[in-house]
Amino acid sequence: MDPHLITALNGPLLELEKKIVEGASAVERWFRLEWQDHTPPFYCSVDLRNAGFKLAPVDTNLFPGGFNNLSAEMAPLAVQATMAAIEKYCPDAKNLLLVPENHTRNTYYLENLARLIQLMRMAGLNIRLGSISDEITGPTELILPDGSVHIVEPLVRIHNGHRVGLPDFDPCMILLNNDLSSGSPEVLNHVYEQSLLPPLHAGWTIRRKSNHFAAYDDVVRRFAKLVGVDPWIINPFFNHCSEINFAAREGEECLAANVHSVLVKIRRKYKEYGIKEKPFVIVKADAGTYGMGVMTVMDASEITGLNRKQRNKMSVVKEGLEVSDVIIQEGVHSFERVNNAVAEPVVYMMDRYVVGGFYRVHDERSETENLNAPGAHFVPLAFSHPHALPDKTAEPGTAVPNRFYMYGVVARLALLAASVELERTDPEMAAI
Repeated sequence: MDPHLITALNGPLLELEKKIVEGASAVERWFRLEWQDHTPPFYCSVDLRNAGFKLAPVDTNLFPGGFNNLSAEMAPLAVQATMAAIEKYCPDAKNLLLVPENHTRNTYYLENLARLIQLMRMAGLNIRLGSISDEITGPTELILPDGSVHIVEPLVRIHNGHRVGLPDFDPCMILLNNDLSSGSPEVLNHVYEQSLLPPLHAGWTIRRKSNHFAAYDDVVRRFAKLVGVDPWIINPFFNHCSEINFAAREGEECLAANVHSVLVKIRRKYKEYGIKEKPFVIVKADAGTYGMGVMTVMDASEITGLNRKQRNKMSVVKEGLEVSDVIIQEGVHSFERVNNAVAEPVVYMMDRYVVGGFYRVHDERSETENLNAPGAHFVPLAFSHPHALPDKTAEPGTAVPNRFYMYGVVARLALLAASVELERTDPEMAAI
């Protein structure tokens, strides 16, 4: 089943699709040259929003946890991409240690683990599970939804403290599927003899969304020049506020001023393109995931009018971390529907390759709200469509494969931005 747009693509986005599809050869060459200068993250997922007049990434996750939502038809491509990624870091890799989230009771997350383990094994790796959770103090059985039983054990230092592994398992690679929201554990510090992927500074202890979108600004500026489009069509405006304390109502003036500033920029663009929709912004924690610490704002006056429940919701994110920095991001409407429910595409990548995706669908949310919330369900994206290659003969806005190709291009721009972001924020490079 292909999702449908409740509004036809118009002006700017039609032009973008036309130029990207017609210039596919130049686009792919541009990416190829960029990857000669930058190393992609091992894996990544990107949340997109399609407003009919604008298509933009709104979140980039370096510890994706939804591999179970990808269509089974895409598994062979994911295995090939995994092999390509492994060859960059440890060509003769035999053992891989997978570090899952601390809280592994969630059935959906366990399904994600089962799919990841399957992919790694098909790529030729022995795989074991190692935990950084204080709750795991010894070998612990983990029963996955497919019926398989895995043992998860505490990570330890081996070989006189020079390497990380398990008492009887020495991996070449350590793959984090834990976003380090609770902090960077001592056992993973100063790992020099093994590949630790993603690196520690990709975790939410250090990473900031504002750094990512600053890198995305630079990437999109270059790409937009290549294809000849307004960068705004694929890039949300954003500002950043620090020293926020929602509970104590501190920093509200800064936040309201930045909300107003972003809304003014959006209104100017809407006027330029004749867009009649009401502009809005999304205020969210500058660090953290799982859709926590997120709110939709239509007017700056709403910031000073937050009630206690709203302030409490914005005060903490995953692992109970307090929010002190926020990003104010241009809101992008989501005018795609699956069975009449609002939907947004999520694109998954391994190394530099798109390996599938899905629609996040929410029956109770509107096109201006965050869909990454309880009640969401998932529908695989049709990247495995038999005619998935872009069709240059189709009229812009009429061919689903062209839409999905455009999604893959924009998602890869965010992937490239993540690579640039990690280079800029690498603490070892800063020390040189």
